[in-house]
Amino acid sequence: MTAEKESSFFAHETSIVGEGAQIGEGTKVWHFSHVMGGAKIGEKCSFGQNVFVANGVEIGNNVKVQNNVSIYQGTTVEDDVFLGPSCVLTNVSNPRSQVSRRGLYEKTLIKKGATIGANSTIVCGTELGRYSFIVAGAVVTKDVPDYAMMMGVPAKRAGWVSRHCIPLPAPDADGVMICPESGYRYKEVEEGLVRCLDLDEEEALPSELAVGKNGYRTFKERK
Repeated sequence: MTAEKESSFFAHETSIVGEGAQIGEGTKVWHFSHVMGGAKIGEKCSFGQNVFVANGVEIGNNVKVQNNVSIYQGTTVEDDVFLGPSCVLTNVSNPRSQVSRRGLYEKTLIKKGATIGANSTIVCGTELGRYSFIVAGAVVTKDVPDYAMMMGVPAKRAGWVSRHCIPLPAPDADGVMICPESGYRYKEVEEGLVRCLDLDEEEALPSELAVGKNGYRTFKERK
C-alpha cells in the first residue's frame, strides 16, 4: 500500500494506491485492489476485493464497485453508480495483440445512479443513462436510455425501472407509471425518454426513501 495512513480514505494493507491518485474522503479500497496514480475518485466510494482502476478514469461520489471489476482508461463513472461483481468494461472494440491502439481508447460514460449487474459486459463507446439497470449477464452494445432495464445478449430494453431499481408497471390512462416502493410517478414524456414527475433526476433521495424495505422479488411477485 502506497497511501499514507493519515489519509482521509481507507486503503487495505494489501491494496496498491499509486502516487498521485486523487481519492475522496470516506472512500474505501479493499483487499488486493489497485488504483493507479492517474485515477480520480470521489467521496464515500467502496472498491471491493481485486478491483483495478486505471490512469485517466474518473469516478464520482458514492460509487459501489464489487469484487473483480476492472475500470479501464476512457471510462467515466458518475455519482451513485453500482458496478456488480465481475462485470466487464472495455476500451477497444477491436483489440489485437499485434496492433497498438493505446491512443485510440474509446469512451464509456456510466451516468448517475446506473446499476450494472453481475457478469454483464459493457462494450466501449457506449453511454448508460441515469438510473438504468443492466441485468446480470447482459451484453450492452449501444447507448442505454435513462431508467431503461436492459437484458439479454445483445441487451435489449425489457421495460423501465424507477430510482429504486424496481420495474415500473404499465402506464395508466395518463401515461403515468408509479413505483410500487416509493410511490414516485414516472412518465415517458417522449418516445424513449422517461422522467420522474416527483423528484428531479439530479436531486438526492430523501432520507426516508434511501433505505429499502422490501426485496426485489416482493415487487416482482406482485406483478
